[in-house]
Amino acid sequence: MKSKKVSINRAPVLTLWAVVVAERLGYDHTCALTLGKAVAALNAQAKGQRLGIFEKPKERPIKVIPKAEKEEKELIMLLGRAISTVRTKEGVRAKFKDEIITSESVAKYLAQKFGEDFVDVQEAMQVLAKAYKPDELVNVAYKMYEKFRPNVPAGEKGWGAKGELDLGLIRSLVKKNS
Repeated sequence: MKSKKVSINRAPVLTLWAVVVAERLGYDHTCALTLGKAVAALNAQAKGQRLGIFEKPKERPIKVIPKAEKEEKELIMLLGRAISTVRTKEGVRAKFKDEIITSESVAKYLAQKFGEDFVDVQEAMQVLAKAYKPDELVNVAYKMYEKFRPNVPAGEKGWGAKGELDLGLIRSLVKKNS
């Protein structure tokens, strides 16, 4: 049987993988969606700065916030990224550039980018994530992504370029670990 391949760029693949990993680590689906988007945004920001596409942020003066205005914040580590989060009345949500990420926007983004392949890709990733105990997955999740992510040209030529995501490769990584 021929392995299914999906033509897609890396950002939605990383987003979905981070969502799947976050869920495996015990975060609820809506929180995991926001964490996944934050991981991809932080990766894109770092790569864009390395390539000179984005300016590195200028040092900002320290702003003192009165205690009454402080939000309940915490950092969550996921796929090697420290994600700023805030507790809302709906639950924990990731923030990026001082904006709270909404789970609805991420779900819509993933559905649009993966289209009819969404369920197949998500299921392959979930099987891979479940092949690891959560404490093991924390240490290997990004390395796993590097093994199955779509190949794109290096440097600026690869920025936003589509490559092939091979679901057979994702499934083969499960076999190696099981």
